[in-house]
Parts: sequence; structure tokens; C-alpha cells
Amino acid sequence: MVVSLGHDALGYTTTEQWDAVHVTVRSLADLVESGYHLTITHSNGPQVSMIHKAMTELRRVYIDYTPAPMCVCSAMSQGYVGYDIQNALRSELLSRGISKPVTTILTQVTVDPYDEAFYAPTKKIGRYMSKDDAEIEIKKGNYVIEEEGKGFRRVVAAPKPIDIVEIESIRLLTDADHIVIACGGGGIPVIEQKHNLKGASAVIEKDAIAGKLASDLKSDILLILTSVPEVYTGFGTDAQAPIREMNIAQAKTYMEAGEFEANSMLPKIEAAISYLEKCPEGKVIITNIENVKDAVKGKAGTTLTA
Repeated sequence: MVVSLGHDALGYTTTEQWDAVHVTVRSLADLVESGYHLTITHSNGPQVSMIHKAMTELRRVYIDYTPAPMCVCSAMSQGYVGYDIQNALRSELLSRGISKPVTTILTQVTVDPYDEAFYAPTKKIGRYMSKDDAEIEIKKGNYVIEEEGKGFRRVVAAPKPIDIVEIESIRLLTDADHIVIACGGGGIPVIEQKHNLKGASAVIEKDAIAGKLASDLKSDILLILTSVPEVYTGFGTDAQAPIREMNIAQAKTYMEAGEFEANSMLPKIEAAISYLEKCPEGKVIITNIENVKDAVKGKAGTTLTA
């Protein structure tokens, strides 16, 4: 099983993350106790944004420091989120008498430098800036947008993942019965240049990489944890209704009807379809952390099949 953890499973600050992770790992340990072999990936939106803000402010205060590029901020976020999950899950498992290695892999993911996303960045990162600061960013070649009444923010591209560079290492450890935490925050986006990997100023959708990771590992189940217990039609309206089960064809029909929000549920459904098209014998479960136990038994959540 590949488990994809959303923002709610991690919190939005260092202290929130510490508290949230210790709740999240109970559900993960329940899965291990039930016999599931886990590979874990996670979001990093708040974390990478926080790191980017900190490194930018450090440069403003101490001019001898250079700003950290997005790829480095992504690597930092993978490290500290993985550290918290790894230690909390190991401790929870040991408290239940389960001795199982938990390993975090710093993971790079290749992207296409000509991906259309680079020409129309959409992912907001970092602090709100003044007009003067925004102009400095623009002169550097970065994209900036203005939010009325709030200020300016930098935006970066969200290209599609091509290959997981460390996939063989991940596979080796999963085959050795390790619980592996990998591809955090979508992975560190890199561009291949002959034998070199150059970090890209971008982020990768963690849902997209979850589907890719699950299909590369030929996992039986892709479990996507989000903020809602199920997928809905008419979400947020008086006509809201849960979808307990759907197949690829039904999911595509819902997508064409505009049932899934572009920045929330739609990437999860797209990741589910991508995985199921490559692993038609598998299944995808979408739910929240509170309903994991029931969802894997088919008593809660939304299940997608080919």
C-alpha cells in the first residue's frame, strides 16, 4: 500500500506538525498491525513555503547569505517532515511490540523543462511582498502575482513528474520489509542535463507523484488521505452527495461535468486514474485520517477501481 498524507495529517507549523504526526502514525501503525506493507509519501506545501520564507528573510538580514533555490527548500522540507514521521512511527510501532525499520529517502523526480506548466506558474509560495520586492523578484526572472489588499507573492510551476530517480532504492528497501517514506512534497523536481541533475524552480503535485509511486511499485492499494471522509458530487452545495464507489469511466464522466475542484479533489482523481490505468488490479481509497480503519474494510471513504 502506498499512503499519501495530506496537509491535515501534518499540520501547518513545526509545532502543529509534531502534534499532528503523533496522531497520524496511530492510523499508520493500525495498517501495519493489520498486515499492510506501507510506502508513505506526503505533502509539503506549508513546510516548503515556511522554509522559503525563512531563507529569503535570512538573506534580507544577512547579505552574505544567498537565497536558497526552490529545489533546496524542497529537499529541506523532505528531510524534516520525513524525520518527524519516521521517528513518531517507529516509536508507535515499538510501543505495540512491532520492530520494523522506517526509512526516509531524499527523493528526486525528473520533469520536462518544456512542460507547459513552466510557462504558466500557479503555485503560490513564500511571504507577501511589497511592490519594490516584487519588482526585484521579477528582475531575477521569477513570476509574481498580486493579491488584492494583501500584496505580491511569488508563484512557481507545477510540472508533471516523469521519473522517480531513486525508485530502485525505494524498491530495494520495500522488498527488504522497510517502511519507506519517499517522494515527499512531490519529490525534488530536477531536470536531466546529460549526466547531471539540475534542480528546477518548481514544485510537483504530491497527488501526481503518489499515483506514479504506486504504479512504479505495482502496489495493491493507493490510499489518499485528505480533509474529507469521502469524495462528493456537488461539494459545498445543498445537493452535496457522497460517492462511495466509482470506476475510471465514471470518474472521467464526473471530471467532464466539473464535479471536482481543480486545486483540491481533481488532482487526487487524476492520480487515481493514472495509477489504475497502469495497475488495473489495484484500487484507490480516498478518505480522511479518522476513517482509515473503516475505509480499508470498505465501510467508509470512496473506493476507485478500474
